[in-house]
Amino acid sequence: MNDADVSKQIQQMVRFIRQEAEEKANEISVSAEEEFNIEKLQLVEAEKKKIRQEYEKKEKQVEIRKKIEYSMQLNASRIKVLQAQDDVVNAMKESASKDLLNVSHDHHVYKRLLKDLIVQ
Repeated sequence: MNDADVSKQIQQMVRFIRQEAEEKANEISVSAEEEFNIEKLQLVEAEKKKIRQEYEKKEKQVEIRKKIEYSMQLNASRIKVLQAQDDVVNAMKESASKDLLNVSHDHHVYKRLLKDLIVQ
């Protein structure tokens, strides 16, 4: 084997080693890209889930606030109705008191009132 054959064989071995190294590097690169994509997808899905949970929590809070506000408005309207009823009752009591005071001054009307009340 002469120097040219040895050199040629060495060159062939170098090309083979380089080709194997390039293929291995390519495999590593593809594998790393796949792992990256899988990890990225997992992170994206985890964040989407987190965002959905936060959104649902905020929706529930808004719904609770609406219910509380509705309840407060309902209670306020009930209080207004009760206050109006109380005002009417007080006005009637005051009017009846004034009417009784006026009746007590007129002896004839007072007698008739007493008679009607007893009969009733």
